[in-house]
Amino acid sequence: VQLQASGGGLVQPGGSLRLSCAVSGRTDSLYSMSMAWFRQAPGKAREFVAAIRSSSSSTYHADSVKGRFTISRDNSKNTVNLQMNSLKPDDTAIYFCAHRGYWSVAYRSSSSWTSWGQGTLVTVSS
Repeated sequence: VQLQASGGGLVQPGGSLRLSCAVSGRTDSLYSMSMAWFRQAPGKAREFVAAIRSSSSSTYHADSVKGRFTISRDNSKNTVNLQMNSLKPDDTAIYFCAHRGYWSVAYRSSSSWTSWGQGTLVTVSS
């Protein structure tokens, strides 16, 4: 599977951005895949942001983004989106989308995801 992330950019604190991850290379539907967003700030480890479970509408968000970020998928467009509202300077990072087939209870660990996109940079600054 190939993943292509887009939508990053420069935004002021309190602003919003919508990231998209285009999924290709698979013959089964996006609904059957588990997808996630991670982020990595300069000098820091990659951290879990949000995930959506395969064959389910269940979503999971890190405590640091809960209530501000929302992960969703558009099966007709084969995209997974991350709506980011009320952005803070601490949200500045490269954001990566990730894929795996079946759901894993270790979804918060980057090592449990098998495919990665190239990342898109989000900068929150005034």
